[in-house]
Amino acid sequence: LSPQFSGLLGTVYRRGNLSFTRDGNSLLSPVGNRISLFDLKNNKCETLPLATRLNIVCVGLSPDGNLAILIDEEGAALLVSLIGKCVIHQFYFHKPVHSVSFSPDGKKFVVTKDNLAYLYHAPGKKREFNAFVLDKTYYGPYDETTCIDWTDDSKCFAVGSKDMSTWVFGAERWENLIYYSLGGHKDVIVACFFEENSLDLYTISQDAALCVWQCDTELDGLKPMPPKDAAKENKAAEDDEELLEEPKGEEIHGKADPNEQETRNKIKYSRVAKHFFNKEGDFNNLTAAAYHKKTHLLVTGFASGTFHLHELPDFSLIHSLSISDQRIASISINCTGDWIAFGCSGLGQLLVWEWQSESYVLKQQGHFNSMVSLAYSPDGQYIVTGGEDGKVKVWNTSSSFCFVTFTEHNSGVTAVTFTSTGYVVLSASLDGTVRAFDLHRYRNFRTFTSPRPSQFSCLAVDSSGEIVAAGSQDSFEIFIWSMQSGRLLDVLAGHEGPISSLSFNPMKCVLASASWDKTVKLWDMLDSWRTKETLIMNSDVLVVAFRPDGKELAAAALNGQITFWDHENAVQTGSIEGRHDLQMGRKELDKITAKQAAKGKSFTTLCYSADGQSILAGGLSKFVCIYNVKEQILMKKFEISCNYSLDAMEEYLDRRKMTEFGSMALIDEGGGGDEGVAIPLPGVKRGDMSYRHFKPEIRVTCVRFCPTGRNWAATTTEGLLLYSLDSGLIFDPFELDIDVTPSNIHKTLSQKEYTVAIVMAFKLNEKKLIQEVVEAVPSNEVDVVCSSLPDLYVEKLLEFLASAFETSCHLEFYLIWAHKLLMLHGQKLKTRSVKLLPVIQFLQKSIQRHFEDVSKLCEWNIYNIKYALAVSQQRGMKRPAEETAGDEEELDSDSDYLM
Repeated sequence: LSPQFSGLLGTVYRRGNLSFTRDGNSLLSPVGNRISLFDLKNNKCETLPLATRLNIVCVGLSPDGNLAILIDEEGAALLVSLIGKCVIHQFYFHKPVHSVSFSPDGKKFVVTKDNLAYLYHAPGKKREFNAFVLDKTYYGPYDETTCIDWTDDSKCFAVGSKDMSTWVFGAERWENLIYYSLGGHKDVIVACFFEENSLDLYTISQDAALCVWQCDTELDGLKPMPPKDAAKENKAAEDDEELLEEPKGEEIHGKADPNEQETRNKIKYSRVAKHFFNKEGDFNNLTAAAYHKKTHLLVTGFASGTFHLHELPDFSLIHSLSISDQRIASISINCTGDWIAFGCSGLGQLLVWEWQSESYVLKQQGHFNSMVSLAYSPDGQYIVTGGEDGKVKVWNTSSSFCFVTFTEHNSGVTAVTFTSTGYVVLSASLDGTVRAFDLHRYRNFRTFTSPRPSQFSCLAVDSSGEIVAAGSQDSFEIFIWSMQSGRLLDVLAGHEGPISSLSFNPMKCVLASASWDKTVKLWDMLDSWRTKETLIMNSDVLVVAFRPDGKELAAAALNGQITFWDHENAVQTGSIEGRHDLQMGRKELDKITAKQAAKGKSFTTLCYSADGQSILAGGLSKFVCIYNVKEQILMKKFEISCNYSLDAMEEYLDRRKMTEFGSMALIDEGGGGDEGVAIPLPGVKRGDMSYRHFKPEIRVTCVRFCPTGRNWAATTTEGLLLYSLDSGLIFDPFELDIDVTPSNIHKTLSQKEYTVAIVMAFKLNEKKLIQEVVEAVPSNEVDVVCSSLPDLYVEKLLEFLASAFETSCHLEFYLIWAHKLLMLHGQKLKTRSVKLLPVIQFLQKSIQRHFEDVSKLCEWNIYNIKYALAVSQQRGMKRPAEETAGDEEELDSDSDYLM
């Protein structure tokens, strides 16, 4: 079975606009070239299994919440179904798009690019061959357009521009609506909003000014254009279109300064007020805004990370708060007006704020710089990551949320690991410390240091969790500490180069250390840390890993080779030449081809699968390779990213980007962007002059297999990627013969031959059928069925139970199955414990998660019942003893029911 992409952790927001779904309970957030859906009610996050070619810059969500349009940096769009979570249509707008917005009735959508606005027929409302049909093209603004807002009845829409003007256009031709610009601002228009069921308009500019525009006509006062005039204009537009290469639909031109005759008997706008937000400094530009029409709530975000809540049209300040020290890039309000979402692209922060109770609904932040290391907890429920920003974060794999961040390190974290209990996280850093964190109390309870300051590059902890080892990259020594006392036990010297990797044998007290001096040394913990063996390599060793059963050692060297050793006898058992499988990309500024550059590249991270039959390898490339250890062949290559916004993605350079002076990438385009330096007049100091535009390079820094054997994770430039086995879609029979059919299984089941039916169901290996058969067994027959089940199917049934626990509501029934199987076959299973360990850990993970959920619910119910009893006694409700006893019995039965 091939693992499929299942989730992206560690990155919650990059750039682009945030959007709440129709019910207001979920939030869509662009994450690089993917999109994540945060379910705020159920506290879960899901990354959709689709990707654009470049980073997403704007997202348009249809009013019914079924469709979304994702547009990337170059104007390539994907029409996505949020129900089926798949791409329906692809379209190319040819130029970068600034914003996209569906009309409230869902029949049209507007896209703004350059200084034009394009009105398209929305897909899905009627059967059509082409999903994107252009209806009208609107001309008016002189500079790039920035924002869009629709009236509630979808008759008109407003477009803001960088030329400091706002234009009101009609989705249909209205006789009394002339298209002209509304001025009154001295800076770029950031947002424009219509009032509820009205043509009255609010415009907000970057210099923190708000203009209130009043219209002399209501929405009902718009008069349709007579059919004759409309037909004439359409005919002229069609004649023009015949001469054009690209259809532009009906062209509509607005006028910046119409004369008196043209404005007579037409809709007029007048500015009734102009308000200014309190500025706290010269650099405090207004960067984002959102307006909730029903509650008249205006939310504005600033470059300093503060936001204001105002009530319009009175412009009375409700609330002001600083949530970050970076610019707020996007704001969105949900349909009820209770929750406000903020995205800060500088630090990758995503916050959802409930303004009435002044509390966070969601507060997530990824690693500011790239992630360097990761480790799974022993039960596979949690992942810990360490980043170059010095933070250690712990993520829940089922919800995809980070639930604790440790910030004690003063420099980049180089390695992280869990102890065997799963309640202690260890991290090594370049600041010269190894820290131990307690996941019960969320605190740093041990700090290990060396006698002389050393930069630690790698970390390992033994299977008991008592011995901690860290390797230094400047003093070439390995430091050994006791977890109990925190004392330094020993310093192991012997390597002649920086220590690159450490690994403890899971089954024996042996430590393997890899170094740039072309050796792997094995240290015996029981024999006073003497060097037991030295394995000589052909090149600098970058990473070393033991097989889960401890009988084999794998090492990756600088020459691109992965070598396998029988470390007991110091014999090399095999090797894989992996350099060609890395398939390097060529960076924009590289002087040599990707093929030549690959000769010096190698794998920097290795990990055995839970059963020890495969090995996962990654390095400075967009590929992760999985090899069969026994056959020493490549089984599969995973392309972890298709995002061309990252460097080293393409194998060959685009000749169009090469000039006689060198690559176009050498030109720093960071000057004019929204985040960059505003190009000033001579002598004017403004913005951050040190800002530079750069493309992060694609790389895989660490790969790890989950102890359950069902999934694996990789820390990459894009974030923490999870891949899991999706066995539900694949027909994978086991020992199938001609008599095993669904109808025969149902027949056997009706004859109450449960054991035979279960064996037949596992031979067919259809999950739904297995579930049907298992759930058909009466609970009093489980004991008999378990005792008569062949050994081969016990393991398969345990694996099924572990996966069924995740979705099924029949907790007690499945617990009876698990209990009986383990009690009756425990001794036989113990003899194959190494092979069965992933399945048992998978089962433990599923049961543990339910235990945590149910125990919380039970505690809450008990507390509520006690509280109700206490309140009733306080109010002096003195009742006869019999009634009280009867009521308490009822309460007990209610509590049992709730539990």
